[in-house]
Amino acid sequence: MFNLNSKIILCGGAGLVGQNLVHILINNGYSNITVIDKNKSNLSILKNLHPKIVDINADLSKEGEWEISFKGANIVVMLQAQIGGKDYADFQANSLNSTRNILENYKKYKLERLIHISSSVVNSLAEDFYSQTKKQQELLVHDSGISCPILRPTLMFGWFDRKHLGWLSRFMTKVPIFPIPGKGKYIRQPLYVQDFCNIIISCMKNINLNETYDISGLEKIYYIDIISHIKKAIQSNTIIVKIPYKLFYWLIKVWSIFDKEPPFTTQQLEALVTKEEFEIIDWPQIFGVQNTPYDEAISKTFCDTTYSNIKLDF
Repeated sequence: MFNLNSKIILCGGAGLVGQNLVHILINNGYSNITVIDKNKSNLSILKNLHPKIVDINADLSKEGEWEISFKGANIVVMLQAQIGGKDYADFQANSLNSTRNILENYKKYKLERLIHISSSVVNSLAEDFYSQTKKQQELLVHDSGISCPILRPTLMFGWFDRKHLGWLSRFMTKVPIFPIPGKGKYIRQPLYVQDFCNIIISCMKNINLNETYDISGLEKIYYIDIISHIKKAIQSNTIIVKIPYKLFYWLIKVWSIFDKEPPFTTQQLEALVTKEEFEIIDWPQIFGVQNTPYDEAISKTFCDTTYSNIKLDF
């Protein structure tokens, strides 16, 4: 039975979702939290903010002492995945091999509750390394025979966003001109990460939530409008300029030659301009979680004096 003393393990828990999830869990009185992540720098940031958590710096794609931490655990949340990059081997290791190892240890220690964080890209028309491996990752969970909720969030934003809107906001402060590919009229359904974290906690509490859920932002917003909202929130003086898609594509391609881990790749650009919208379900009712209006969430993300300026590594 889930309670404030339940042992919670967050795999890949030092990223965007994990940092926010730990913050909410701690504020709600949960104290037995173990976070496993291969990024030592991001894990250190989390540990400094929440000294009482158990932090394990380990590569989940490889066998190791981290496996012992599963003993006596009540809940495992799978947050780990390779989000960006140019090398498919990284996606294979961090999204797929890690999942196999986690599922194996979950069964070995006969744990009670698994929550898998998938992505809306499994329903996307886009074809890139991220979408390919997220689809495969979800199949691994499904084929494991473990009854668990599978959550598919859309593009998320909030504190500790090292990519997506967080990266865009930091880039905006460094350049006089902010380029937009094409006309920028690409529909996005951004999801506030703290709303999503509360959905995860709802899944921890309610063992009857064992379906696959598409968790989309409730408001549909053009990409160019998102950029304008960020500019206003951070009071940037940058000038937003629309440039031809092909030129934008080649600029990204040239950038990737000099950056081994570019924050934005040509594959992600292709995904951005793909015309599609994701299903919206009544997740506030299903999970008992109140939706934070987009404007309010943007303000909280970029105007908080404590957390808005904390920058995670890629």
